[in-house]
Amino acid sequence: MELTPNTAKRLLTPLNDWARRHPRRLTAGVVALLGSFAVTAFGIAPLAPDAAELPRRLVTEELQVPGLDRQIEALAEHTLELSRSDLTRPGDSAASLFSRLGVSDPEAAAHLRSDRDARRLFEGRARKMVTVRTASDGTLTELVARFAALDSAQAASHFTRLTIRRADGRLHSTLETAPLLPQVRLGSGTIRSSLWAATDEARLPDTIATQLVEIFSGDLDFHRQLRKGDTFSVVYQTLTADDQPIAWDDATGRVVAAEFVNNGKALQALWYQDSRGGKGAYYGFDGESRRRAFLASPLAFSRITSGFAMRFHPILQNWRAHNGVDYAAPTGTPVRAVGDGVVESAGRMNGYGNVVQLRHAGDRTTVYAHLSRIDVRPGQRIEQGQHIGAVGATGWATGPHLHFEFRVRGQFQDPLKVVRSAEAVRIDDTERRFFQQTAAVARQRLEAAETLLGQRSDIE
Repeated sequence: MELTPNTAKRLLTPLNDWARRHPRRLTAGVVALLGSFAVTAFGIAPLAPDAAELPRRLVTEELQVPGLDRQIEALAEHTLELSRSDLTRPGDSAASLFSRLGVSDPEAAAHLRSDRDARRLFEGRARKMVTVRTASDGTLTELVARFAALDSAQAASHFTRLTIRRADGRLHSTLETAPLLPQVRLGSGTIRSSLWAATDEARLPDTIATQLVEIFSGDLDFHRQLRKGDTFSVVYQTLTADDQPIAWDDATGRVVAAEFVNNGKALQALWYQDSRGGKGAYYGFDGESRRRAFLASPLAFSRITSGFAMRFHPILQNWRAHNGVDYAAPTGTPVRAVGDGVVESAGRMNGYGNVVQLRHAGDRTTVYAHLSRIDVRPGQRIEQGQHIGAVGATGWATGPHLHFEFRVRGQFQDPLKVVRSAEAVRIDDTERRFFQQTAAVARQRLEAAETLLGQRSDIE
C-alpha cells in the first residue's frame, strides 16, 4: 500500500489522541525502553577485550624543523649582553663598584679614575643609581648613572645623567640634565609599635612619612597620642629619573591626600592649589586648612620629659615653676619653628645656653633653648616648619634636650594648650567648586589606598 501524507495522518491521529489522554503511561514507557538499553549495555560491556592484552607497537618518526640550522647559526652569532644595577656607597672606588656589578674591564676602571666627568660618580654624596651593560666576558658596553642635579638650584626638579659608552674602540662620557617626572603612588599601614616601623612596613619613603607627621601635627601629638591599631592611608607623588624612583633625598615628592585614624577619630587632608595658581596648602575635606598658626611640637619625633608645671630642678636642687616643655632627643636633631615669625634674638643666654627667640603675630613669642647649633640670625624672617637649629645640651642641661617656651604678651603659657587653640583658615568661597572637584578625586584615591592595608605601597 502506498503511504501518502493523508494516509499517514489518518494512521497517526489515533496515536496522538492516546498520547494526550495518557501522558504518564507514555513517559513510563519511554523510561522503561531506555532502561532496557542501559541494562543491555551493562551486560555487553564486560564482554569487550581487555585493553592490556591488545597488541602494542612503537612508532618512531624523525620530525623535520625547517630552517633550524639557520636559527642555530644566528643564535651562535648573537652577542650576549648582561645588565645589572646598584647604588654607589660611601668610600666606593671603580674597583669596588665594578666588583659588585660583575664588570671585568681594566680599561673602563681606568676611565672612571681619569675622566673628569666619569669621576663625578664617586664625588659628593653616595647612593647614585648605576646601571651597566656588559658583554659575556664582563667587558663594559655601557654605564648609565643617575644622581642629584649638579646645579643645586635644580636639585628639586632635575637630575644628572652620566653615560659612558664605547665607540670607535674608546670610552666616551657625557653629562646631561633631565627633568624629574612624578608618579602617583598609594600606601597604607597600621601602627603596631611605632609610626616609623609602620611606614617602613608600607614601604613609604622617609620624606613622605615626615610630611605625614607635619600635615597632622597641628591636631595630633605624635609623641603622646599615637595608639596601637591606628591606621593611615596616603596618596603621594614620587619623583622618577628615567622611570626609576630616585634614591637620593634632595628632591622628593609631595603627599597629595592622606587620612590618619587615631583612636577611632579620622583626620583627613588633601593638597590644594587655588585655580589662580597661588600658593598651595593642605585642607580637610570640609575646606578647613590643616595648617594652623602653630605646630603641635618643635620636633618631628621625641618624647616629653618635663611639662608646664612645678618641678624639682635637677641642677639648682629646689622646687620651682617650669615655664616650658622639655623634649628629649639626640644631639643634632633638627628643631623647627612652630609658626611664621621673625628672629628676635639668636645667641647664648645664661642657663638657656644657645637659644633662639621668635616673635609671632599677636604679640606672641616662642623660645628654643639648649641648642647645639643655631641656624638663623636676628631679624631673619622664618616660615612655619623651617629648621632654626639643632638639639643640644648647652647651658643648664643634664643631657641633650630642647626646652621650649610659649609667651603671650610676655606671660608664660602652656605650649600644649596654646597650639590646640590655634586658629585655622577656610577655603575661599570663590574656590569652593574647584576645591570640591579636587576633593572628590582625593576621596576615590584614598579609598583605593585603604585596600592596601598591610601591603606595600604601589603605583596607581
